[in-house]
Amino acid sequence: MQMTNSSAAEGFHPNTRLLAMGAAMTGLGAMVVAAGAAMVGLSLAVAGRRWVQSWETPPTEMAQRTFAQARMAGLAGRDAWRSGPSVN
Repeated sequence: MQMTNSSAAEGFHPNTRLLAMGAAMTGLGAMVVAAGAAMVGLSLAVAGRRWVQSWETPPTEMAQRTFAQARMAGLAGRDAWRSGPSVN
């Protein structure tokens, strides 16, 4: 028995009601996941903000201090390179 394309297409009939319900549940599940992810993200952001606010030194001040230290170290290295090795 040989099947043609038209006879193969006629034999496949999924339950459209079941497909629609599955698609609706998938959409609803995606919305629940998105809401849960938003809640987790908000919770982590609030906790991180509170943690940073509890520091004695603000992050901007720490960054400025570290940048100044790195700049001074770079200048010291440059000066040492330019002056050459010290001979005792």
